[in-house]
Amino acid sequence: MTTTTTTSRTSKKCCSTTSDSKAMRGDASVRKTVHVDVEARRRNLARLRRIEGQVRGVMKMVEDDRYCADVLGQITSVQAALKSVGVELLRHHLKHCVADAMRRGNVEAISSELCELFDKGIR
Repeated sequence: MTTTTTTSRTSKKCCSTTSDSKAMRGDASVRKTVHVDVEARRRNLARLRRIEGQVRGVMKMVEDDRYCADVLGQITSVQAALKSVGVELLRHHLKHCVADAMRRGNVEAISSELCELFDKGIR
């Protein structure tokens, strides 16, 4: 997981930035994590593929006019699975990206970034 914080009008990054022509937004800069845990990435991708399958299942349930409570139950399961991946990514971010930013003295920027992340999570 990678993030950028903005203090005033200057942007400080807790993770490295590289240019990737295949980025989702064209030629925009793509932020990269400071540390890649290959096994954690593999686990997260496997979880996300399962979630993708669950979402397709929910779509099929809606198409088939399944009972609303059953669909809602599956949606709750998808949300819980996504939250689990998010917690794992947050753990990685704190352990590596945030720790690296703190070591480099970007305390203000990383503090703002974390506040924004937690604020988004509370909503």
